[in-house]
Amino acid sequence: MLSAGSASNTLAQSQPDPKIEKERIETRKMAADTLKRLYKLQPAARSAIANGAGYAVFSNKGVKILLSGSGKGQGIAVNNKTKAETFMKMFELQVGLGIGVKKFKVIFVFESDKALAKFIDSGWEFGGQSDAAIKAGDGKGASIAGAASVSDGVWMYQLTDKGIAAEITMKGTKYYKDDDLNKKL
Repeated sequence: MLSAGSASNTLAQSQPDPKIEKERIETRKMAADTLKRLYKLQPAARSAIANGAGYAVFSNKGVKILLSGSGKGQGIAVNNKTKAETFMKMFELQVGLGIGVKKFKVIFVFESDKALAKFIDSGWEFGGQSDAAIKAGDGKGASIAGAASVSDGVWMYQLTDKGIAAEITMKGTKYYKDDDLNKKL
């Protein structure tokens, strides 16, 4: 026989935390809004994302003061076959002269299940001074229109307030699972 206390405990454990559920909803909305904006700026991206194994969308805000800077953000990775969502975080460190605040969105397109799984399960880290110039193309063969190749089978779009970035810079950026938002009931 269950006591009233243990019954309410069981019920409370099966209810999602309202704060966590709100963050999930906000992350999904950010991703949907970002994809909508990307598709308007680069219509070929819709096909590239739909035909890939999956994609990830991140929002990032960074601050740089004199010789150092950092940024953080959050996002979601989606498996196109299973529709499974993995909520993620990102953190970056920068060294170099500069000042300012930068907001941008990053969209990754994964061509293979292996590339998507590696990103989700192992996290991902860009190091050093890795710049990738955007390649023009028709979405077939060696390039995806408007995207930069950042790894074998992984393409990246970067959106700024002014549209698609002409150059994508990755400096000490780490992508990893958000343990809080991925908690199961």
